[in-house]
Amino acid sequence: MLIGLTLVGWLLYSRTTHGLTEKDSIVLADFSNSTGDTVFDGTLRQGLSVQLEQSPFLSIISDQQIQQTLRLMGQHGDVRLTPEIALDLCQRTRSAAVLDGSIAVLGSQYVLGLKAVSCRTGDTVAEQQVRANGKEQVLAAMDKAAANLRGKLGESLSTVQKFDTPVEQATTASLEALQAYSLGRKTMTVKSDFAAAVPLFQRAVSLDPNFAMAYSSLSNVYWSLGETNLGAENARKAYELRERTSDREKFYIECNYYWAAGNLEKARQGYELWAQTYPRDDVPLGYLSAIYTQLGEHDKALVESQEAFRRDPTSGLNYANLAFSYLNLNLLDHARAVAEEAQAKKLDSQYLRFSLYQLAFLQNDVAAMAQQAAWAAGKPGVEDVLLASEANTAAYFGRLAEAREFSRRAVASAERSQEKETSAGYEAQAALWEALFGNAAEARQKVGATLGLPRGRDVQYGVALVLAFEGDAAESQSLADDLGKRFPEDTLVKFKYLPTIHAQLALNRSDFLEAISTLQLAAPYELGLPGGGAFSPTLYPVYVRGKAYLAAHRSNEAANEFQKIVNQRSIVQNEAIGALAHLQIGRAYATQGDTAKAKTAYQDFLTLWKDADPDIPILIAAKAEYAKLK
Repeated sequence: MLIGLTLVGWLLYSRTTHGLTEKDSIVLADFSNSTGDTVFDGTLRQGLSVQLEQSPFLSIISDQQIQQTLRLMGQHGDVRLTPEIALDLCQRTRSAAVLDGSIAVLGSQYVLGLKAVSCRTGDTVAEQQVRANGKEQVLAAMDKAAANLRGKLGESLSTVQKFDTPVEQATTASLEALQAYSLGRKTMTVKSDFAAAVPLFQRAVSLDPNFAMAYSSLSNVYWSLGETNLGAENARKAYELRERTSDREKFYIECNYYWAAGNLEKARQGYELWAQTYPRDDVPLGYLSAIYTQLGEHDKALVESQEAFRRDPTSGLNYANLAFSYLNLNLLDHARAVAEEAQAKKLDSQYLRFSLYQLAFLQNDVAAMAQQAAWAAGKPGVEDVLLASEANTAAYFGRLAEAREFSRRAVASAERSQEKETSAGYEAQAALWEALFGNAAEARQKVGATLGLPRGRDVQYGVALVLAFEGDAAESQSLADDLGKRFPEDTLVKFKYLPTIHAQLALNRSDFLEAISTLQLAAPYELGLPGGGAFSPTLYPVYVRGKAYLAAHRSNEAANEFQKIVNQRSIVQNEAIGALAHLQIGRAYATQGDTAKAKTAYQDFLTLWKDADPDIPILIAAKAEYAKLK
């Protein structure tokens, strides 16, 4: 067990402190590196973090909280965490101790030191020093030192022994791969620059093809960039290598795999077990909130967001998730308060900005929407999302030429960032407007633009739905069949996407009862929001069901379905069907012979589209129908 390691000594002394409690937190300082070898810079701190994060007892102050506190201290975010700066951080975050590390060369050996210092008194709580016979033994030496230190800090021997997977096994035996991974994690979690994190994680897995956590992290950044195919591919690679990881990393990898596969029930079970095993960890709760959002259980999503925020109220991501949960429940004042508090604490992020854009849309604040889009300008992996949001908003109000231009710019921005699937998603979204608005040729052209580009789950759903709207039964059914084969475990595919496509195809055959029956599968999930990707359609099962009732001359039921969309404005947001639902309500009331209600609904639609391009087929039809009611 100790080949290559020479245990030099153990020094433990206590003056006024006696270890830590399960309510305490610690700050990890940067290692002092006097070896002259830059491969240790940042790498040993990352390795020590992996070792300590296995512990359900210890709680490490997150890098996000460190960055926030550094800003309040007037320090640059990239400043080295020297023992002095770390001690200041520790006191400001009301943590219990700072853990300093050092590495030096002594002859042919490397000497590693770990020292825990009380933030309140400055006393040394525990100290450990080990030697490694060679560079390749440094990580193993640190493992030994960290495990001993955990016990001396107050953790029970049983959990130290249970959660003590060596870093070389849990993460990687390659210092160079660990260094690239460390830089990738910092770029992803602290800077939220997902595009820049991709090559760092790619380098990590090229240096160590068995680096499971690097594959899983690469999966996450791809998902954040809307590249769901690449996200799923890397999640699978990590899953195949998961036996080489620690318990906490195994949770991370397995849950990420089920998430990427779309198996929301297995993912939910995994995240719940993770949250129970690590009761101080906020990460699984954030994912649980996202799962409930996809399932349309927004009350439960809010509960999980609130608990994640309680566990770590310094996380910018937790702020963004909480704001988003309030937004989905139409609690707009709460969402704004959370967003403003986050910005006041300098915890801004693209996620927060996306929520602020949707909030501005719901409150008809044109200037605020433009402000969020301006903030995103020039930011790779971010700009395209806000441009696409602007495109959706323009389409919602029937300003189709403007929507097309914003969409073109979003596609170009995604292509500059090498986000091919995301680019296809924007084309699919534009195709859907064109189909809904009656522009068949334009819809076909946009579908054609997705050929040769990666079609993830949501993109393929969008293309199949457009083709179903356009009456191309053979191609739509072929894409639906392929979707079912490619994503056999996917909850949304099975219970939402395929039923919606099949219902529209049945509607095209005038089989109204079949369409309505098919959509019963989607009913429990219809208020859910997709989990990733550039194409994020919502409430289409409701819209198609309403069309089926209308075609079946069950106008009262049709009006009720379209009214659901109007009532769920915070869910449908700036989707085009949010505006079109008013028109469809008017048509339903006109079929009933209720002229007064029909006129009101038509007027609501025409008011929304008062600045619409005049040559849109559905607008021309709506004006003609309204004229007949007068």
